[in-house]
Amino acid sequence: MRFLDKIFTELLKQNPDLSGFNIVLPGKRPIVFIKRILMEKGYSGFLPTFHTVEDLILEISGKQRLQGIGLWLFAFEVYSELNLLPKDDFSGFVKWFPTVLKDWDDILKFADSDSAVLEYMFDEERIKAWAQDLGEQEDMPRRKYLTFWRNMNIFLPALKQKLREKNWATSGMIHEEVKHKIESFAKETEKIFVFCGFNAFTKVEEQLVRSLLQWDSAQVFFQGDSYYVDDERQEAGKFLREHRKWKEFNNVRDFRWIENDFQKPKNIKVYEVSGNISQTKILPGILDGMKQATPDLSDTAIVLLDENLLPATLDALSEVEILNITMGFPLRNLGFSNAVKHLFHLHKQLETKSGSYYYNDLFSILEELPHSGRDLEIITEFKSFIESRNIVYLSERLLREHLSELSYFSLFLPPADVQSFLDLIIDFCFNLKFNDLDDIQYENISHFEKSFRVIRNQLAPYRFPVKMETLEVLVNQLVNSEAIDFQGEPLQGLQVMGLLETRLLNFRNIILLSVNEGKLPLGNTQNSYLPFDVRTHFDLHTFLENDSIYAYHFYRLLQDAENVHLLFNALSSGVNTGEKSRFITQLEFEDQFHSIEHVVIENASEPMSKRPVVIEKTTAVMEQLDIWKSRVSATHLTGYLYNPLDFYLTKVLKTKEASQIEEELSVMNYGNLVHYALQIIYEGVGNEILKEQDLTFTDDQLLEVINKSIENLNHQPEFYDKGMNYIHKNVAFRAVKKVVQHDRELIESGHKLRIIALEHEFQDVDFYLDENHSNKVSFYGFIDRIDELDGTLRIIDYKTGKTRELKVSLDDKNREDFFFNDSKKQALQLCIYNYVINNLPQFEGRNVQTGIWSFAEVSKGVVPLQFAKGELQDAMVSIKNLILEILDPEIPFTEAVHEILDL
Repeated sequence: MRFLDKIFTELLKQNPDLSGFNIVLPGKRPIVFIKRILMEKGYSGFLPTFHTVEDLILEISGKQRLQGIGLWLFAFEVYSELNLLPKDDFSGFVKWFPTVLKDWDDILKFADSDSAVLEYMFDEERIKAWAQDLGEQEDMPRRKYLTFWRNMNIFLPALKQKLREKNWATSGMIHEEVKHKIESFAKETEKIFVFCGFNAFTKVEEQLVRSLLQWDSAQVFFQGDSYYVDDERQEAGKFLREHRKWKEFNNVRDFRWIENDFQKPKNIKVYEVSGNISQTKILPGILDGMKQATPDLSDTAIVLLDENLLPATLDALSEVEILNITMGFPLRNLGFSNAVKHLFHLHKQLETKSGSYYYNDLFSILEELPHSGRDLEIITEFKSFIESRNIVYLSERLLREHLSELSYFSLFLPPADVQSFLDLIIDFCFNLKFNDLDDIQYENISHFEKSFRVIRNQLAPYRFPVKMETLEVLVNQLVNSEAIDFQGEPLQGLQVMGLLETRLLNFRNIILLSVNEGKLPLGNTQNSYLPFDVRTHFDLHTFLENDSIYAYHFYRLLQDAENVHLLFNALSSGVNTGEKSRFITQLEFEDQFHSIEHVVIENASEPMSKRPVVIEKTTAVMEQLDIWKSRVSATHLTGYLYNPLDFYLTKVLKTKEASQIEEELSVMNYGNLVHYALQIIYEGVGNEILKEQDLTFTDDQLLEVINKSIENLNHQPEFYDKGMNYIHKNVAFRAVKKVVQHDRELIESGHKLRIIALEHEFQDVDFYLDENHSNKVSFYGFIDRIDELDGTLRIIDYKTGKTRELKVSLDDKNREDFFFNDSKKQALQLCIYNYVINNLPQFEGRNVQTGIWSFAEVSKGVVPLQFAKGELQDAMVSIKNLILEILDPEIPFTEAVHEILDL
């Protein structure tokens, strides 16, 4: 910490007793390092008094700072009393007030008069409105903006007055108050202030420092380097160049200090990394090279420009023995935080909608909360029930039936009011802390318990109605802005911090992650209602000044470092452009003192599909296949054709796919819906030759059949009341109607149609794989429909999709492997059905026709299987060979790779 050491060496020369100095710092982080420096120097007197500049300004103001939710609530009460139009409720108010507050604070800190800026904005909007023919439409964007600034000219002055009456102030108001007290304070104070390591000041801060300098009550120590201060093109030195021109710096009082450290030898490496998380993966390798010089890494800092990388960084640094984390762990990345957000979202939905519970809202809460053993059993049973019935929206009655024994069930019920709900969730958090939790979970829950108590206490004095939607806004604000602070040993080991935490600190080894444009600097990403030209006109900070501040932090950090590693994510994804920071580009083009080494880190992993899974047929596998031979279905064989690995998983390992709730009806269940409806209709007509009236139904009768089919699917009727499922229901209705109509037209035209069986089950139909009948399999399955049309027995299989390749052409060249192709699976299935029917005694000697009736092409009727060449026994040769391949111990189950086509 060379800069801090230099400051206190100077101060000790001036006075061996430091107790008379008041040290003013940009933040509190450097204090612990200052104490170590003084200990190393053998200092044994009283310590100086430490201030942050914000605390000093607040002390001079004599005001009480009001911020956060407390300020929002107070401001809304003032806003409500003014009866401005249009009038927002609290949830609408907090959508725009935080941005207005930040703009207002900026105005109060940098402009001479906030009323002048507000009037300017209103006048500008009036001019724009005058230039356009607005008419009488109140919802036009220009008129809305004009009304907004008219309201702000009334609301913000009223808010300022109300805050002053209570001796409260926002951050900007504190600066405005101090503006009028600086001269008297500088004149009367007997304290000596030492300002250390500042770069950019607000107007009040600058006035304070300069006034204290004029009265010889202050010293100022800047840390700059001639590389960026003396070069007017370098934005990093923008503010230091302005400070150096202060009249307070003269022949008597020097500007301290501009050094020449940047040009000293440095090893600078720039890493182009493919992926955001991938940056953390290479940290261990970089640190291994540094441990040779400093085994404890005490002079090394990892600076995260993206706080979302902290969890992955900590995971990558698991082998580091001593680690200090300065930045907080974002609350929004933690499981309990997500559960709380989902809980309030659920209650908002209950408040604004019909009162039903959306299954995914419930699952999101149940999956993220810590559970006792009994609670876990209840949740598992509940999820199984919901998935088996495909329930998307639950009634309160259904929720009580299945979750009433859950220890925190009351959290899901609509509360009497917000205060009672806060009491409930505070008690829940308190009791939850007695469970077996890890440290981060405990801190996460404790943080929320404290925050909910604060919200409850701050809401208590106000009488305006607070809805769950309002509470959700407050909770989301907490979750998105708060962090859990780590406790560690800041003087030892590797330091992990954000960029602002590096102020006044210097490290020999620096590793910066996410050195991307938009992260360093942030660029024009701030939310503001004030246009760029207005900010410039009134000397408010714009993104350009903010870029200069970030540039200073970056170069100041580099100037004392010896080893610099700059990592950036080169992949474009989401909001990330994959563009390296322009500060890296500046170094590459402008830095004449150092050579920069470039390293490209690529993600070398290959897609799984390029290396298919191969399962050898062990003795255990062959034993299961021998069991399988006793119950072989056509779908088993078509499944094997599509992917042998799936066949292995389902038929050998006996695994099942996890049931999932369908928010939109799947293709399979659409087919089942039509299938069940046809079964209900044709089961009711008997086995006699059908008459026209047997198949005459009204639309209402067919709709009732569809509703009965929905019951067979165990689906809720309301599942089909709206959206795509309503469309699917109507498409199914039309498909059923067309099938019935097609059969009725056959009867009307003189054909004789009789239904013989529906969902006909067959089993133990032997099929021999060798000539001496010593090796066999037994077919089983269900035939959707068997009927008789004009004396011909028809075996009909219903399909959701279109018919494919039902014309079979077999000869000596292709007989052996004709069905070794997934595209011929429909024909394969019909051949097996044909074989089975010919081997069932009740159908012996009948003229048999097999075919597909597609729900996608209902009007075509039954599309029959046709043999252009060959006959059934030739087809069974290929089917036999397919079964033998499955049973062959030398042929492993190999995963099939299917290309995804762009449609």
